[in-house]
Amino acid sequence: MTHLGSLLTPDPAVPGSIWPAVPATGSARMMSLLFQLEQSQWLSADEIQSQQGRQLGTLLRHAYTTSPYYRRQFDQAGLSLESIRTADDWRRIPVLTREDWQQAGPEIYSQKTPQEHGNMSQLFTSGSTGKPVMVVTTGLTQLLWNAFTVRDHLWHRRDFRAKLGAIRFVSGNACDPPDGRIGNNWGPATAGVVRTGPSATLHIKAGIDQQVPWLAEHNPEYLITYPSNVHALARHCEEKGITLHRLREIRTFGEILEQHTRDAVRRAFDVKIVDMYSSQEVGYIALQCPDHEHYHVQAENVLLEVIRDDGTPCQTGEIGRVVVTALHNFATPIIRYRIGDFAEVGEPCPCGRGLPVLRRVVGRQRNMLVLPNGDLRWPSVEVESITKGVDEIPPIQQFQVIQRSLEDIEALLVSPRPLTEREEALIIRWFEGSFGWSFRVKFTYVDHIPSSPTGKFEDFKSDVAINMIPNARPARSS
Repeated sequence: MTHLGSLLTPDPAVPGSIWPAVPATGSARMMSLLFQLEQSQWLSADEIQSQQGRQLGTLLRHAYTTSPYYRRQFDQAGLSLESIRTADDWRRIPVLTREDWQQAGPEIYSQKTPQEHGNMSQLFTSGSTGKPVMVVTTGLTQLLWNAFTVRDHLWHRRDFRAKLGAIRFVSGNACDPPDGRIGNNWGPATAGVVRTGPSATLHIKAGIDQQVPWLAEHNPEYLITYPSNVHALARHCEEKGITLHRLREIRTFGEILEQHTRDAVRRAFDVKIVDMYSSQEVGYIALQCPDHEHYHVQAENVLLEVIRDDGTPCQTGEIGRVVVTALHNFATPIIRYRIGDFAEVGEPCPCGRGLPVLRRVVGRQRNMLVLPNGDLRWPSVEVESITKGVDEIPPIQQFQVIQRSLEDIEALLVSPRPLTEREEALIIRWFEGSFGWSFRVKFTYVDHIPSSPTGKFEDFKSDVAINMIPNARPARSS
């Protein structure tokens, strides 16, 4: 059990108040939230659902009375606020898709956001489908984002005095390589709440050859970056015999974290990876358990459903579509939103927390292979796996597979030379064994494979619209 007091001493705002420290007004709100989160994580699953129900009632009433889109959706479905009392009633609320959101336009937003929720701002996200939507957020949603960030620090008992390194996408050019940017704290989540050590941030556009000396210079105890980037770092450092002596832990976000990445980090750095599952639309969705590698849904922030194609809930061990409801965004009500991800339901956690469990997040819609028979696969196209045991294939610097149709895939390669026909045939044979299907394969040689605008790199992408395939179905967990 986390002992909040032993890890978090607020930054005193009143002169002379060293112990107990008296925080500033804004920090006091954060401390109050953290105090409640410390208790709510240990509630039973039934108690958590009960508290969610109370918050949902307020949210639904607000959405119905202030959002023309939701009022129309409820009326067309024959739903009244009083009629939603059971889980079956809840599932009568239509699922919100990204296309629905785009077509709704301004009508989806609240026409009367409570003033007490704070300043509103806008962000745009393309999500897992590449189709942008605008989310209006509030001071309250930002406060909760910060609170769950601190919860993650507390769960994993991070030393706030240590140095934090970040290699990620940052708007503007303040963090551009080779120098990046130095900060005197860990960022807005902890600023004014707790004194922390410094931070150093480098834009993800820096190459591995720039990242490694930058890390060696700053030598942080904690590092946060994308799974694909830390995998490349681990491979490079293992091959070159480079050690980051002070590194204690690596945090990852923004992409699917594969087991081979966890293994590579353990080999190269002898530290663990702590992953988080979030989205720009709704904020934190799930955080890795401090005692296990599965994820706890942040039920105080979101109501998460994992559903089958017929809309019924998945059971433990089943993989289904993730549907989320943001419990506190009263500017953009997000109710039963199909976010485009797939996850596996986990069993209750032995750690004792009543928060729901995701065993793993297995795929984003654009990262799934669709077989012509309708089966969905979550492929791993790691270069080492493809070329293992094939000495004559030249060192491939980058590799990305794109499914262009139900029968065609394209392999993009950055390589010192084009592969021979025999070498290409070896890779095609690997595809057949790994994907379980004989696709037509086109090889395309390029100088560089760019990441997304926000710095994420995907080794597999699909242009096939899964939602247009009636019998598309995820493979069952083994």
